[in-house]
Amino acid sequence: MKRTALITGITGQDGSYLAEFLLTQGYRVVGMVRRASTENFERIAHLRDRIELRQADLLDQLSLITLVQDVQPDEIYNLAAQSFVPTSWQQPVLTADFDAVGVTRVLEAMRLAAPKARFYQASSSEMFGKVRETPQRETTPFYPRSPYGVAKVYGHFITVNYRESYGLYACSGILFNHESPRRGMEFVPRKVTDGVARIKLGLAKELRMGNLDARRDWGFAGDYVEAMWRMLQQPEPDDYVVATGETHSVRELVQVAFGCVGLNWEDHVRIDPAFLRPAEVDLLVGDATKARAALGWTPRVTFAGLVEMMVRADVARLKV
Repeated sequence: MKRTALITGITGQDGSYLAEFLLTQGYRVVGMVRRASTENFERIAHLRDRIELRQADLLDQLSLITLVQDVQPDEIYNLAAQSFVPTSWQQPVLTADFDAVGVTRVLEAMRLAAPKARFYQASSSEMFGKVRETPQRETTPFYPRSPYGVAKVYGHFITVNYRESYGLYACSGILFNHESPRRGMEFVPRKVTDGVARIKLGLAKELRMGNLDARRDWGFAGDYVEAMWRMLQQPEPDDYVVATGETHSVRELVQVAFGCVGLNWEDHVRIDPAFLRPAEVDLLVGDATKARAALGWTPRVTFAGLVEMMVRADVARLKV
């Protein structure tokens, strides 16, 4: 019997890589999509004939119960979210609805319609925010610095709560920043690699940036989705930090990206105060010791390899 996986947020970066990975593992893959006036299936276009898409919405409890009842998944990966931190200041209530209460709705649907399924919640390193220790691990206290981070803390703890209260198999993966050529343009690494490609091809002259001193732990999304799957293959559910353990500044990111096309970043980068956050998260770096030991997971793609992969993909895309 084929195992069935239900992925919310299948049209996003992580959803598309996870769907690809699960297909290689022989799963039946069902993706949840919202009904929208414009549909963006670009990231999963190459998989459309191998996956099933069903309509439901994190804001609508009944649609989720019906979906889980119909699909009867063995595994549920909750990747759908309002995932852009700056937007969470402009739309804090909507962010809470999706990223906090939305998690509860999916857990409720599972509890009522598929209590034997295994559940994965996409937690975030943004929950650590104003960090209490470095590096951050599973036991590090949370101190979120954005409405997004706050909502993710709720989503994280409601997952723990359902696991402990109802005996559900529910895990949270606390993923540090993970990027790819499929990352949304609004995120810093993709903004940088797209900007570099445009400047290289003569389509732009400068790249406007915010805080170049912020440091992040950046990995490749394709590596990170495998960690999600490995969590749900364990005998007991648990929570895991997924990270590279290395930290790089936005300045280094910019330097490496421009270096990939033989340009000096200082000739093209301009600092623009409009891109500074109301409350900055200065340093995030994860300790994935537990994931390495318990899951046998290690990241394969290096920081430089990731940046080069993204720059080359953006140059190829814009050349067409």
